[in-house]
Amino acid sequence: MTVFVESRLHSPGLPAPRGDLSDAVAAALLYDGPVAPPREQQAERADPYGDDLQLALYILYELHYQGFQGVPDEREWDPRLLTLRHTLEQRFLQALRADVPSDQSAEEALAALLVEPVGHDESSVSHHLQRDGELWQLREYAALRSLYHLKEADPHAWVIPRLHGRAKAAMVAIEYDEFGAGRPEEIHARLFADLMADLGLETAYGHYVDAAPAEALASVNLMSLFGLHRALRGALVGHFASVEVTSPPGSRRLANALRRAGAGPAAQRFYDEHVEADAVHEQVVRRDVVGGLLSAEPALDADVAFGVRATGFLEDRLGARLLDDWRRGRSALRAPLPGALGPDAPAA
Repeated sequence: MTVFVESRLHSPGLPAPRGDLSDAVAAALLYDGPVAPPREQQAERADPYGDDLQLALYILYELHYQGFQGVPDEREWDPRLLTLRHTLEQRFLQALRADVPSDQSAEEALAALLVEPVGHDESSVSHHLQRDGELWQLREYAALRSLYHLKEADPHAWVIPRLHGRAKAAMVAIEYDEFGAGRPEEIHARLFADLMADLGLETAYGHYVDAAPAEALASVNLMSLFGLHRALRGALVGHFASVEVTSPPGSRRLANALRRAGAGPAAQRFYDEHVEADAVHEQVVRRDVVGGLLSAEPALDADVAFGVRATGFLEDRLGARLLDDWRRGRSALRAPLPGALGPDAPAA
Protein backbone atom coordinates (compact mmCIF):
# COMPACT_ATOMS: atom_id res chain seq x y z
CA MET A 1 0.00 0.00 0.00
CA THR A 2 1.76 3.15 -1.25
CA VAL A 3 0.36 5.39 1.48
CA PHE A 4 2.09 3.30 4.13
CA VAL A 5 5.45 3.18 2.36
CA GLU A 6 5.49 6.95 1.91
CA SER A 7 4.43 7.63 5.49
CA ARG A 8 7.31 5.54 6.82
CA LEU A 9 9.77 7.69 4.87
CA HIS A 10 8.74 10.88 6.67
CA SER A 11 9.31 11.55 10.34
CA PRO A 12 6.24 12.49 12.40
CA GLY A 13 5.84 15.81 14.13
CA LEU A 14 6.61 16.13 17.82
CA PRO A 15 3.64 15.20 20.04
CA ALA A 16 1.96 17.77 22.24
CA PRO A 17 3.58 17.93 25.71
CA ARG A 18 1.69 16.65 28.76
CA GLY A 19 3.67 18.29 31.54
CA ASP A 20 6.96 19.93 32.47
CA LEU A 21 9.15 16.97 31.51
CA SER A 22 7.75 16.36 28.04
CA ASP A 23 7.48 20.11 27.41
CA ALA A 24 11.16 20.65 28.25
CA VAL A 25 12.23 17.68 26.11
CA ALA A 26 10.25 18.95 23.12
CA ALA A 27 11.67 22.47 23.57
CA ALA A 28 15.21 21.11 23.82
CA LEU A 29 14.76 19.17 20.58
CA LEU A 30 13.33 22.10 18.62
CA TYR A 31 15.72 24.80 19.86
CA ASP A 32 19.14 25.03 18.20
CA GLY A 33 20.94 26.53 21.17
CA PRO A 34 22.22 24.86 24.36
CA VAL A 35 18.85 24.37 26.05
CA ALA A 36 19.21 22.49 29.32
CA PRO A 37 16.84 19.56 29.79
CA PRO A 38 14.59 19.54 32.88
CA ARG A 39 16.20 19.30 36.26
CA GLU A 40 16.75 15.77 37.51
CA GLN A 41 14.60 16.49 40.57
CA GLN A 42 11.56 16.87 38.29
CA ALA A 43 12.17 13.45 36.79
CA GLU A 44 12.79 11.82 40.15
CA ARG A 45 9.45 13.10 41.50
CA ALA A 46 7.39 12.28 38.42
CA ASP A 47 4.83 9.47 38.34
CA PRO A 48 6.79 6.61 36.70
CA TYR A 49 3.65 5.41 34.89
CA GLY A 50 2.19 8.86 34.27
CA ASP A 51 1.57 10.76 31.03
CA ASP A 52 4.40 13.27 31.42
CA LEU A 53 7.24 10.86 32.13
CA GLN A 54 6.06 8.24 29.64
CA LEU A 55 5.65 10.80 26.85
CA ALA A 56 9.09 12.29 27.59
CA LEU A 57 10.59 8.80 27.37
CA TYR A 58 8.65 8.02 24.20
CA ILE A 59 10.00 11.18 22.53
CA LEU A 60 13.57 10.41 23.55
CA TYR A 61 13.30 6.81 22.38
CA GLU A 62 11.84 7.82 19.02
CA LEU A 63 15.12 9.59 18.23
CA HIS A 64 16.49 6.05 17.74
CA TYR A 65 13.69 5.08 15.34
CA GLN A 66 12.18 7.54 12.84
CA GLY A 67 13.02 10.81 14.60
CA PHE A 68 10.84 13.92 14.32
CA GLN A 69 10.26 16.65 11.78
CA GLY A 70 12.48 19.64 12.47
CA VAL A 71 14.80 17.72 14.82
CA PRO A 72 18.34 17.12 13.50
CA ASP A 73 19.37 13.48 13.42
CA GLU A 74 22.44 14.35 15.50
CA ARG A 75 20.25 15.00 18.54
CA GLU A 76 19.90 11.22 18.93
CA TRP A 77 23.21 11.20 20.82
CA ASP A 78 23.01 14.57 22.59
CA PRO A 79 24.71 13.83 25.95
CA ARG A 80 22.35 16.10 27.90
CA LEU A 81 19.30 14.30 26.53
CA LEU A 82 20.91 10.93 27.20
CA THR A 83 21.55 11.98 30.80
CA LEU A 84 17.90 12.90 31.23
CA ARG A 85 16.80 9.70 29.51
CA HIS A 86 18.88 7.72 31.99
CA THR A 87 17.14 9.44 34.91
CA LEU A 88 13.68 8.77 33.43
CA GLU A 89 14.59 5.16 32.66
CA GLN A 90 15.77 4.54 36.19
CA ARG A 91 12.54 5.96 37.60
CA PHE A 92 10.52 3.69 35.29
CA LEU A 93 12.71 0.63 35.84
CA GLN A 94 12.78 0.97 39.62
CA ALA A 95 8.99 1.18 39.71
CA LEU A 96 8.72 -1.94 37.57
CA ARG A 97 11.14 -3.89 39.74
CA ALA A 98 9.15 -2.88 42.81
CA ASP A 99 5.79 -3.80 41.28
CA VAL A 100 6.68 -6.98 39.40
CA PRO A 101 7.15 -10.12 41.56
CA SER A 102 10.53 -11.84 41.28
CA ASP A 103 9.59 -15.26 42.67
CA GLN A 104 9.60 -17.23 39.40
CA SER A 105 12.22 -18.67 37.10
CA ALA A 106 12.10 -17.96 33.37
CA GLU A 107 10.65 -21.41 32.76
CA GLU A 108 7.91 -20.86 35.36
CA ALA A 109 7.06 -17.39 34.03
CA LEU A 110 6.72 -18.72 30.46
CA ALA A 111 4.76 -21.78 31.56
CA ALA A 112 2.20 -19.50 33.22
CA LEU A 113 1.57 -17.83 29.85
CA LEU A 114 0.62 -21.16 28.28
CA VAL A 115 -2.39 -21.60 30.59
CA GLU A 116 -5.46 -20.33 28.77
CA PRO A 117 -8.51 -19.39 30.87
CA VAL A 118 -11.54 -21.65 30.61
CA GLY A 119 -14.39 -19.77 28.96
CA HIS A 120 -14.68 -16.00 28.79
CA ASP A 121 -12.06 -13.93 30.64
CA GLU A 122 -13.60 -10.68 31.87
CA SER A 123 -10.15 -9.10 32.34
CA SER A 124 -8.96 -9.78 28.78
CA VAL A 125 -9.23 -7.20 26.00
CA SER A 126 -9.13 -9.84 23.26
CA HIS A 127 -11.85 -11.87 25.00
CA HIS A 128 -13.99 -8.74 25.31
CA LEU A 129 -13.49 -7.75 21.68
CA GLN A 130 -14.22 -11.28 20.47
CA ARG A 131 -17.55 -11.54 22.30
CA ASP A 132 -18.79 -8.02 22.93
CA GLY A 133 -16.54 -5.62 21.06
CA GLU A 134 -17.98 -3.02 18.72
CA LEU A 135 -16.31 -1.70 15.59
CA TRP A 136 -15.47 1.65 17.22
CA GLN A 137 -13.64 -0.22 19.99
CA LEU A 138 -11.67 -2.27 17.46
CA ARG A 139 -10.69 0.94 15.70
CA GLU A 140 -9.49 2.47 18.97
CA TYR A 141 -7.55 -0.69 19.78
CA ALA A 142 -5.87 -0.63 16.36
CA ALA A 143 -5.00 3.06 16.70
CA LEU A 144 -3.30 2.46 20.05
CA ARG A 145 -1.54 -0.70 18.93
CA SER A 146 -0.15 1.13 15.90
CA LEU A 147 2.48 2.71 18.17
CA TYR A 148 3.83 -0.82 18.62
CA HIS A 149 2.92 -2.64 15.42
CA LEU A 150 4.18 0.00 12.96
CA LYS A 151 7.63 -0.62 14.43
CA GLU A 152 7.02 -4.32 15.06
CA ALA A 153 10.25 -6.32 15.39
CA ASP A 154 12.47 -3.21 15.28
CA PRO A 155 13.27 -3.01 19.04
CA HIS A 156 13.80 -6.77 19.29
CA ALA A 157 16.39 -6.62 16.51
CA TRP A 158 18.70 -4.71 18.87
CA VAL A 159 19.31 -7.90 20.84
CA ILE A 160 20.74 -9.83 17.87
CA PRO A 161 24.38 -8.63 18.22
CA ARG A 162 24.16 -9.41 21.95
CA LEU A 163 23.28 -13.08 21.44
CA HIS A 164 25.44 -16.04 20.46
CA GLY A 165 25.12 -19.38 18.72
CA ARG A 166 21.73 -21.09 18.95
CA ALA A 167 19.93 -18.09 20.47
CA LYS A 168 21.21 -15.73 17.76
CA ALA A 169 20.38 -18.08 14.89
CA ALA A 170 16.85 -18.65 16.18
CA MET A 171 16.26 -14.95 16.84
CA VAL A 172 17.34 -14.04 13.32
CA ALA A 173 15.08 -16.74 11.85
CA ILE A 174 12.03 -15.36 13.68
CA GLU A 175 12.89 -11.76 12.85
CA TYR A 176 13.26 -12.74 9.19
CA ASP A 177 9.60 -13.77 9.23
CA GLU A 178 8.59 -10.58 11.07
CA PHE A 179 10.27 -8.51 8.37
CA GLY A 180 8.43 -10.29 5.58
CA ALA A 181 10.93 -13.04 4.68
CA GLY A 182 12.45 -10.77 2.06
CA ARG A 183 9.15 -9.44 0.70
CA PRO A 184 8.38 -5.83 1.64
CA GLU A 185 4.64 -6.28 1.15
CA GLU A 186 4.70 -9.04 3.81
CA ILE A 187 6.51 -7.08 6.53
CA HIS A 188 4.26 -7.37 9.57
CA ALA A 189 4.32 -3.62 10.13
CA ARG A 190 3.05 -3.26 6.56
CA LEU A 191 0.28 -5.78 7.21
CA PHE A 192 -0.79 -3.77 10.25
CA ALA A 193 -0.92 -0.60 8.17
CA ASP A 194 -3.19 -2.47 5.76
CA LEU A 195 -5.39 -3.42 8.73
CA MET A 196 -5.56 0.23 9.76
CA ALA A 197 -6.48 1.35 6.26
CA ASP A 198 -9.21 -1.29 6.18
CA LEU A 199 -10.61 0.23 9.39
CA GLY A 200 -10.48 3.76 8.02
CA LEU A 201 -7.52 4.81 10.18
CA GLU A 202 -4.52 6.99 9.33
CA THR A 203 -1.52 4.76 8.61
CA ALA A 204 1.27 7.30 9.18
CA TYR A 205 3.93 6.19 11.66
CA GLY A 206 3.32 7.65 15.12
CA HIS A 207 0.11 9.39 14.06
CA TYR A 208 -1.88 8.38 17.15
CA VAL A 209 0.65 9.17 19.87
CA ASP A 210 -1.32 12.23 21.04
CA ALA A 211 -4.40 10.02 21.46
CA ALA A 212 -2.58 7.34 23.44
CA PRO A 213 -2.96 7.24 27.24
CA ALA A 214 0.09 6.73 29.43
CA GLU A 215 -0.67 3.01 29.78
CA ALA A 216 -0.21 2.52 26.02
CA LEU A 217 3.00 4.58 25.95
CA ALA A 218 4.46 2.57 28.83
CA SER A 219 3.83 -0.71 27.03
CA VAL A 220 5.65 0.60 23.93
CA ASN A 221 8.45 2.21 25.94
CA LEU A 222 9.21 -1.04 27.72
CA MET A 223 10.61 -2.75 24.64
CA SER A 224 12.74 0.31 23.80
CA LEU A 225 14.05 0.39 27.37
CA PHE A 226 15.05 -3.26 27.18
CA GLY A 227 16.31 -3.07 23.61
CA LEU A 228 18.65 -0.10 24.03
CA HIS A 229 20.58 -1.61 26.95
CA ARG A 230 22.87 -4.59 26.62
CA ALA A 231 22.55 -5.09 30.38
CA LEU A 232 18.82 -5.76 29.84
CA ARG A 233 19.25 -8.27 26.99
CA GLY A 234 17.75 -11.02 29.13
CA ALA A 235 14.69 -8.87 29.84
CA LEU A 236 14.28 -8.12 26.13
CA VAL A 237 14.36 -11.83 25.34
CA GLY A 238 11.71 -12.29 28.05
CA HIS A 239 9.60 -9.54 26.47
CA PHE A 240 9.99 -11.12 23.03
CA ALA A 241 9.09 -14.56 24.37
CA SER A 242 6.01 -13.18 26.13
CA VAL A 243 4.78 -11.57 22.91
CA GLU A 244 5.32 -14.72 20.83
CA VAL A 245 3.82 -17.13 23.37
CA THR A 246 0.65 -15.11 23.93
CA SER A 247 0.17 -14.08 20.30
CA PRO A 248 -1.55 -17.15 18.74
CA PRO A 249 -4.62 -17.37 21.04
CA GLY A 250 -4.97 -13.60 21.34
CA SER A 251 -4.62 -13.14 17.58
CA ARG A 252 -7.26 -15.81 16.95
CA ARG A 253 -9.71 -13.96 19.19
CA LEU A 254 -8.95 -10.62 17.52
CA ALA A 255 -9.38 -12.10 14.04
CA ASN A 256 -12.75 -13.47 15.16
CA ALA A 257 -13.67 -10.07 16.58
CA LEU A 258 -12.87 -8.33 13.30
CA ARG A 259 -14.90 -10.87 11.33
CA ARG A 260 -17.85 -10.50 13.68
CA ALA A 261 -17.68 -6.70 13.39
CA GLY A 262 -17.64 -6.85 9.59
CA ALA A 263 -14.08 -5.59 9.06
CA GLY A 264 -12.50 -6.19 5.69
CA PRO A 265 -10.09 -8.97 4.66
CA ALA A 266 -6.94 -6.89 5.16
CA ALA A 267 -7.91 -6.21 8.78
CA GLN A 268 -8.53 -9.90 9.41
CA ARG A 269 -5.37 -11.01 7.64
CA PHE A 270 -2.94 -9.39 10.10
CA TYR A 271 -4.20 -11.46 13.01
CA ASP A 272 -4.80 -14.59 10.94
CA GLU A 273 -1.14 -14.38 9.89
CA HIS A 274 -0.04 -14.14 13.52
CA VAL A 275 -2.08 -17.18 14.55
CA GLU A 276 -0.14 -19.34 12.12
CA ALA A 277 3.29 -17.70 12.24
CA ASP A 278 3.51 -17.19 15.99
CA ALA A 279 2.39 -20.74 16.75
CA VAL A 280 5.68 -21.80 15.13
CA HIS A 281 7.63 -18.91 16.64
CA GLU A 282 6.41 -19.78 20.14
CA GLN A 283 8.13 -23.17 20.01
CA VAL A 284 11.34 -21.75 18.56
CA VAL A 285 11.57 -18.86 20.99
CA ARG A 286 11.09 -21.05 24.07
CA ARG A 287 13.40 -23.84 22.94
CA ASP A 288 16.11 -21.98 21.06
CA VAL A 289 16.06 -18.26 21.87
CA VAL A 290 15.39 -18.51 25.60
CA GLY A 291 16.93 -21.97 25.91
CA GLY A 292 20.00 -20.96 23.92
CA LEU A 293 20.50 -17.74 25.86
CA LEU A 294 20.20 -19.41 29.26
CA SER A 295 22.43 -22.28 28.20
CA ALA A 296 25.13 -19.74 27.35
CA GLU A 297 24.35 -17.27 30.17
CA PRO A 298 22.42 -19.01 32.97
CA ALA A 299 22.84 -15.97 35.23
CA LEU A 300 20.28 -14.15 33.06
CA ASP A 301 17.41 -16.41 34.13
CA ALA A 302 15.97 -13.84 36.55
CA ASP A 303 16.22 -11.11 33.90
CA VAL A 304 14.28 -13.21 31.38
CA ALA A 305 11.59 -13.85 33.98
CA PHE A 306 11.48 -10.14 34.78
CA GLY A 307 11.00 -9.32 31.10
CA VAL A 308 8.11 -11.77 30.84
CA ARG A 309 6.35 -10.51 33.94
CA ALA A 310 6.98 -6.79 33.35
CA THR A 311 5.41 -7.19 29.92
CA GLY A 312 2.34 -8.83 31.44
CA PHE A 313 2.12 -6.22 34.19
CA LEU A 314 2.01 -3.30 31.76
CA GLU A 315 -0.32 -5.10 29.36
CA ASP A 316 -2.70 -5.76 32.27
CA ARG A 317 -2.66 -2.07 33.19
CA LEU A 318 -3.45 -1.10 29.61
CA GLY A 319 -6.17 -3.72 29.38
CA ALA A 320 -7.80 -2.52 32.58
CA ARG A 321 -7.81 1.07 31.27
CA LEU A 322 -9.38 0.07 27.96
CA LEU A 323 -12.04 -2.17 29.46
CA ASP A 324 -13.00 0.33 32.16
CA ASP A 325 -13.56 3.08 29.60
CA TRP A 326 -15.36 0.88 27.08
CA ARG A 327 -17.69 -0.62 29.67
CA ARG A 328 -18.59 2.91 30.72
CA GLY A 329 -19.47 3.62 27.10
CA ARG A 330 -16.70 6.12 26.53
CA SER A 331 -13.59 6.37 24.38
CA ALA A 332 -10.34 4.99 25.80
CA LEU A 333 -8.37 7.53 23.76
CA ARG A 334 -7.35 10.96 24.97
CA ALA A 335 -9.43 12.31 22.08
CA PRO A 336 -12.03 10.31 20.10
CA LEU A 337 -11.13 9.27 16.58
CA PRO A 338 -12.38 11.49 13.75
CA GLY A 339 -15.42 9.87 12.23
CA ALA A 340 -15.93 7.68 15.30
CA LEU A 341 -19.24 5.84 15.47
CA GLY A 342 -19.08 5.20 19.20
CA PRO A 343 -20.64 7.11 22.10
CA ASP A 344 -17.99 9.82 22.00
CA ALA A 345 -18.35 10.55 18.30
CA PRO A 346 -17.95 14.26 17.55
CA ALA A 347 -21.03 16.07 16.36
CA ALA A 348 -21.43 16.40 12.62
